[in-house]
Amino acid sequence: MRQVAALTAMIVILIVIVLPAIIVRGIPAATVEQPRTKVHKGEDIPIKVYLHEADKIVEMNLEEYVKGVVAAEMPAEFELEALKAQAVAARTYAVKQMALFGGSGLPDRPGADVSTDHRQSQAWLSEAQLRQRWGPFKSDLYWQKISQAVEETRGLILTYSGEPIHAVFHSTSGERTASALEVWGFDYPYLKSVPCKWDQKSPRYADTREITLTELEQRLGADAGVLAAAKTGETGIAQVLDRTESGRVDKVRIGAKTFSGTAVREKLDLRSANFIVETKEDRLVFKTIGYGHGVGLCQYGANGMAKEGRTFREILTYYYTGVAIRDIHGS
Repeated sequence: MRQVAALTAMIVILIVIVLPAIIVRGIPAATVEQPRTKVHKGEDIPIKVYLHEADKIVEMNLEEYVKGVVAAEMPAEFELEALKAQAVAARTYAVKQMALFGGSGLPDRPGADVSTDHRQSQAWLSEAQLRQRWGPFKSDLYWQKISQAVEETRGLILTYSGEPIHAVFHSTSGERTASALEVWGFDYPYLKSVPCKWDQKSPRYADTREITLTELEQRLGADAGVLAAAKTGETGIAQVLDRTESGRVDKVRIGAKTFSGTAVREKLDLRSANFIVETKEDRLVFKTIGYGHGVGLCQYGANGMAKEGRTFREILTYYYTGVAIRDIHGS
């Protein structure tokens, strides 16, 4: 009798509770992945910024911080849609680091989310600094334009599989952006190499730099044997051995040592790792195309796309492969 009662109770539970739940919710689709980004419900989101010149941490509104980044990182005379694309990238970069959204912040500055030092995070300038840079005749117009770009993209970030991306950017790609894998050795599916035909009018598109062999050995180290190679009368002191998918130098031999193109760019302060090198008497001549590491959003390319009528959404989804644009406020 007890078994019959127990069985009856189980049937009642199945009919009254389980079946209605299935009918209401439906069967979850295995292919739909819900965003995992932590959402802050408030309008004003605080970010803790390390002011590297003043050596102190201050708290400010995220959107105000983004204004200072956009203005510091991109020319204010750029097209509005390009500035909006920069705003979304800058906001994403910050959110990725913020403790409020699960980020690790600055490793060497406990309590800070980001730094104003571009070598650690993104460049940032205050409104007062920007107005001084722009001058009295353009400061109001430029600040209004920057503010519009930020306000019209308020809260928008880039995500991949529901998580904020590493929204890196650079000035000028030089015909093609680079993948994260070829520059830094780690792969992100949204940081792939894509063609870029819109940045050829960039003032930073091409550059030539001459470096003496003495300076070259000082920068690369004595073990490179640059001066020793020169004394033997060798004409090929430097030779590009291999290039990456995007055309940047992968490996280059200088003197007796082989370097990565990225290492040479950093050690010699070249504008890009996309270079050719020639020997000229007592020096090497490096001719570069592009400016910056080349990964992610190309700023001058974004401006070129905006001039053609592309929206910030089209610009961002072109340079960051397979990303989604979502609002951190949940709306």
